[in-house]
Parts: sequence; C-alpha cells; structure tokens
Amino acid sequence: MLSLFEIAALLLVLSAILSWLNRAYIKLPHTIGLLVMALIASFGVIALEAMFPSLQVYETLSGAIGQIDFNETLMKGMLGFLLFAGALHVDFGKLRDAKWAIGSMATFGVILSTFIVGTGFYFIAKFLGINLPFIWALVFGSLISPTDPVAVLSILKSVKMPKALEAKIAGESLFNDGVGVVVFTIIVAIAVGSSGDHAWTQTIMLAGATDAIAGGHGGGVGVLDVIELFIVDAIGGAILGGIAGWIAYRMMASIDEHAIEVLISLAIVAGTYALAQRINILGHHLSGPIAVVVAGLMIGNKGASFAMSDHTKEYLFGFWEMIDEILNSVLFLLIGLELLVLGLVPQYAWAGLIAIPLVLLARLAAVFVPMKVIGTFKNFTKGAIPVLTWGGVRGGISVALALSLPDNEYKPLILTATYCVVVFSIIVQGLTVKNVVQKVVDPELL
Repeated sequence: MLSLFEIAALLLVLSAILSWLNRAYIKLPHTIGLLVMALIASFGVIALEAMFPSLQVYETLSGAIGQIDFNETLMKGMLGFLLFAGALHVDFGKLRDAKWAIGSMATFGVILSTFIVGTGFYFIAKFLGINLPFIWALVFGSLISPTDPVAVLSILKSVKMPKALEAKIAGESLFNDGVGVVVFTIIVAIAVGSSGDHAWTQTIMLAGATDAIAGGHGGGVGVLDVIELFIVDAIGGAILGGIAGWIAYRMMASIDEHAIEVLISLAIVAGTYALAQRINILGHHLSGPIAVVVAGLMIGNKGASFAMSDHTKEYLFGFWEMIDEILNSVLFLLIGLELLVLGLVPQYAWAGLIAIPLVLLARLAAVFVPMKVIGTFKNFTKGAIPVLTWGGVRGGISVALALSLPDNEYKPLILTATYCVVVFSIIVQGLTVKNVVQKVVDPELL
C-alpha cells in the first residue's frame, strides 16, 4: 500500500509528464488534454490487463488510485482553493450588474433543470428496462444540474468572449454549486427516508447536510426544513465569507509585505472553509464553497484596489494562478484515472449516452426560462442563450456527489450516467465552446 506522500508524488509526476506531452505534441487546452490522456491511459491499462493478466498492472494502479477518496479530496480539500483562485479574477462590478440573472439561473434554473433531468432520466431507465424509482432519478438530476465552477473557469481561460457575458457564466458557476448541493441533500434525504434505512443518511452529510434534514423528522422534509437549510447553508456561508474577507482586507491594508499577504490569503481560504464545516446552527453547517467565493471576490476586488501595492498584487495573483494550475492539473488527471476504480457498469452506458442530450436540453431550459419569462436578462448580449447553454460545463463536483451516495442498487447507474455526461461535457463542450462564441456573438464585442 502506498503512503499518502507516495500517492501525492505519483499524481504530481503523472500531471507533469502528461502536461508536457500535451503542450509539446497534442496541444489541447491544458486541463482537457490531461483528461483525454488520463482516459486513454485508463483504457490502455484495462486493455493490457485483459491481454496480459499476469502483469497485474490494473490491480497495482487501481489499488493506488482507490486509496484516494475523490469526494473527500475535492469537496473537503481542493475545492476551497480552486474556488478562491477563480473568484479572485471575477469583476465584482460586472457580477453586481448581473446579480438577478446570476441569481435566477443559480436557484430557479438549477431546480428546473433537476426536475427536467430527473423526469427524463426516469423514462430513459424505464425504456431500457432498468428499475429506477422516480426519487432516485431526481437524485441524478440534482447532482448533474449545477455547472462546475472549476471546469467552467478553467475552460474560460482559453475562450475570448464579452466581459459581461463571461462574468455571468463565471458568477453563476461560482454560486450554483452551493445551491445545487442543498437541492441534492434534500432529494437524497427524501430518497433515503423512503428506503426506510436512515443509517444511510450518514453518508450524505456534506456541505451543510445534517440528520436534522435527512432523518430528524421521521424521514419527512417540509418547506420550513428547506428554507432553514438554505438560509443557514447559503446565506450563512456568504456572511462568513464576507467577514473573513473583510478581516483579510484590513490585515493586508495595514502592511506592505507580499510574502505575508500571500500567507494571509492562504490562511483565509483554509481557515474559512474549515470553520464553515465546524459551525453548527440549528443542526446545519455553513457552505464552505460559498464562503470562500465571497472572500475571494472581496480580496480580488476591494483588496486588490485598496489594500495591495502593485508589487504585492503581482506576487499574490501569480501565486494563486500557480495554485489554480497545479490543482486543476491534478483534479482533471484524477477524473480520467477514476475510470479504473469507479465501478462503472458497461450495461448502463446507453442510459449515460442518452442522458447527455437530456442534460443539455435541461440546461437550455435553465437559461431560457429566466431570460424570457422572469425577465432578468433584458438588454442581454446577443447569442447569450447558446453560449450559456453550451458553456455550462459539468465536472468533478458532479462525480464527487455521485460517489457520496450510499451503496445501493441505483448507485452504479447514477455513477455511470454522471461520468458519461461529465466526460462529454468537459471534452466536447470544452473544445467547441470557443467555436460557439465566435459563431453567435457579435465579432465587435470580442
């Protein structure tokens, strides 16, 4: 069994080698190239094992990768640093101008998409002769509906688009994962409660979920429970992030020493994320992702404008850009290598492939309805609907949520479909979103 240091060393070495190969020869966008090569390597290992089982290559590599808890590594390790790094570069002024658009997509849009995907996936499973209760189809809808901020922000680096539109895509992705986790938590709580096995609720206690919502009312989830969870999780997380960001801002404004200010930014991310998971209000924890996003927005805007010298800004933003690149490299490598240990079921591949257009259709509705019905997108950039639809990339958070599900007969189907959608989303949508932007957006705005 490999030690934690040896696993970290293996991932860093593989990330460096594959990044070099991609940059030198393949020349795909960095994170997409890593995912593609990791997937090819995973399929290669599986094929090698089938041809030469005595080599035990698959057993060795899958054993090493299997020691990594993907859900814990992403949701309680890497995510806070990646979100903070992304939030640093978002223009708060443009974000504030688009607050109603972002808010409607991140809340109403996620809920609408959850029910469209869930209903469609239920009938897909039924058509393929797979027994899947409607509530568990909604579980899939809830975990695949939020766009992934890590994947979205990574892909936006290689795509030129109007700043206002970029702010909306980035802003939505930064905030809708917090809302998505709340929706996911509630639906899984209902699904688990309907199974009559409340012991399973312990496996879904993440990002503010507690047994007060999952089983504290005999398995029932009421409107007041949902409101309470949302207020504590999302709004509480935003307040904590605002306080942490203000403290960091005041500390940075009082000195001019780049090394200490970089250290303060690191401390704010780690401390705020950890504190959010420890604070308990009415039996609920605060949202760590939302907290670090708010703190990052404050440091990247107010902090950069009023608390840092040009010298410090160069070092601090350069440092977080480096952190972002390294962690993204490891994360996308892991998504590809997880193929070796996820326990995907080939028989469910058709369900996963059919789910891809279903998720895209739901994403279109999640963008179109707020734009046309709620009216939050007045005077919006031409071509916004196709760009927001195709640019709503899914990623590691969906995989992490699927992995957090309790082991039961429905998990392999949900996990297989999630992986199919995520891989398609990152590779196909990620590689073509630039073409969509160039085709539908006015060239004078680019």
